[in-house]
Amino acid sequence: MNASPQKLTIGFILGRAFTLSAFSLFVDTIRLASDELDHSGRVTADWQVMSSSRNLITSSCGISVAPTSAFGDPSRFQYIVVVGGLLNDDNPVDRETIDFLKRAAAAKVSLIGVCTGSFILAEAGLMRYHQTCVSWLHIKEFRERFPHNPVRADCIFNLDRRRGSCVGGTSAADMAATLVRRHISGRAERNALEVLQIDQARPAVHIQPRRPLFKDFSNIHVKVALMTMEQNLDGMTIEDLAARIGVSRRQLERVFIETTGLSPARAFKQIRMDYAKRMISKTRASNIEVALEVGLKNASHFTRSFKRVHGQTPSQVRGSSGASDNQESTWQ
Repeated sequence: MNASPQKLTIGFILGRAFTLSAFSLFVDTIRLASDELDHSGRVTADWQVMSSSRNLITSSCGISVAPTSAFGDPSRFQYIVVVGGLLNDDNPVDRETIDFLKRAAAAKVSLIGVCTGSFILAEAGLMRYHQTCVSWLHIKEFRERFPHNPVRADCIFNLDRRRGSCVGGTSAADMAATLVRRHISGRAERNALEVLQIDQARPAVHIQPRRPLFKDFSNIHVKVALMTMEQNLDGMTIEDLAARIGVSRRQLERVFIETTGLSPARAFKQIRMDYAKRMISKTRASNIEVALEVGLKNASHFTRSFKRVHGQTPSQVRGSSGASDNQESTWQ
C-alpha cells in the first residue's frame, strides 16, 4: 500500500444492500481521526461516497446513503473501499462501477473490499493475485465462485500490496485504524478509537471469533453442540453442554461418536487447542494468556494439553516458520 505525506484520501463505493455497520465504522474512524476535538473537520483526511448516478444507495437494513461524488479521476484517492453486503444480488454494482475500479487498479490506486466487497473486486478480476480475507460464513461460496483466487478465513483483515480485504462488522474499524496509524499518526488513531469507545485496534492477524466447524455435519445436535463449544472456549462441562441443547449426556456422547468419531469431550478439547494453536501462530499472546483464553488456569497444564493434541509445545509452534497462513482445523 502507498504512503503519502498528503491527506489520507479514501473513496467509498457501496454495493446494493451493503452492510451499513461496516461502512459507518470505517468512515467514522477516518472522520474522528481527521482532526481534533471531534469537530468532524477534514484536516488530515478526506473521503467521498462515489457512484455512477445520484440515486440513493440502500443498505441491507433499509437505510439509504446519498452519493457525494461522481467517479472522476481515481488517482485523487489513495484508497478506494468497496463495501458489499448481501450476496443474493448477481449485480451489486453496475458496469460503469466495474470499469472505474479497473481504471483505479491500472492507476495503482489501492483497492479494499469490506464485507463482501471483496467478492465485487474478485468478480472484476482484481483479486486474482492477492490473498483475500473473507468471513468464515462466506469462504465456501468464495472458493466456489473464484477457485483460483487465494483466500483465507482465519483473520479479520488483510493488506496485500495494493489490495486489502476485511471481513466486515467491527473489524472495519480495526482496518481503518491501521490506515490512520500508517498515514496520519498514532495519536490520530487513539483519538478516533477513544471517541468510538474502543480500547485498542485489533491487528490484522486477530483470529475471527468463530469458525464454521458445525457446517461440516448435518446432525442438528452435533451442529448446535459445536457452535456452543466455539462460543465457550474458556470451558464448560459436557453435562452443561448437553443440558443447553436439550439432550442427556449419554445421548450427546452417542450421537457425537456416531457422527464425528470423537466423544464430545475430545472434540471440545481439540477445538480449544486448535484455537490456541492459531493464537500461538498468529499473535504475540503469552502462553498464560492463551491458556486463559481456552479455560486452562496455568501455563504448564496448557503446554501438556497442547503437546498431546499437536505433538509440539507452544514454543515449538511459535518458533516454526512454516506455519500456514490459511490453517484449517485438524480436529476431525
